Order: sequence, then structure tokens, then C-alpha cells
Amino acid sequence: VKAGAFNTLVAAVQAADLVDTLKSMGPFTVFAPTDDAFKALPKGTVESLLKPEDKEKLVAILTYHVVSGKTVSSAIAGKALTAKTVQGGSLNIDGTDGVRINKATVVKADIMASNGVIHVIDKVLMPN
Repeated sequence: VKAGAFNTLVAAVQAADLVDTLKSMGPFTVFAPTDDAFKALPKGTVESLLKPEDKEKLVAILTYHVVSGKTVSSAIAGKALTAKTVQGGSLNIDGTDGVRINKATVVKADIMASNGVIHVIDKVLMPN
């Protein structure tokens, strides 16, 4: 919230009633899309997801950006692995040339939070 580049993500987390979940003990690793990442989605996608009738889909997308445990970039560097998300799907993590999460690039890593770590990504991750 304090960074100011995640207004859409914050609004989505609030609409999905996930604020208390993400404030819980954790630890969590969160791959946080920027406002620009949300803007790159097809027109009307964000507005649709914020509607009460699409809450279940919004929760699935947001929890697909969260992995249990605290994983810093140095633990990913030079490796290719998969991680199970809170949503239940898997993310492909490639740390062999920078860090990519599925098709998103980590643009800022290792923002420490009281209950885990945040990595800023340039795309919104969509579960299958």
C-alpha cells in the first residue's frame, strides 16, 4: 500500500476480502503485479473482476500470486523450479537469467514484509 504502485492490487485484495488473510502470520511469498500490469489486461477485465459476482474468480487469481513460505531471490538464483500456490496451481519459476514467474518478470525483488517477502512483477499471473 505504501509503495503507491499497487492501487489496483490493493483494491482487488479488498474486493476479494483477502486483507486479513494476507495480514496473517504467514510466512508468504507474494508476486505483486504493478498497476501497469493490471492495465495491460484486456479492456474491462479488472472492472469485471471487481464485481461481487466475480469474487470467486478474483480470489483464484489473487491467491495464484501467493506461495506459502518466505522465498528470497537468492534462493531462486540459478535455478528452475515450480512452486505450489495458495490457489492450488503451480508457478514455473526460472532464476537462470534474472527471475521469471511463468511469463512475468520480477522487476523488484526482496521487499521484506512482517509476514514474508514481496517480489514485484510486470504481468498479472492467470491460473489455468
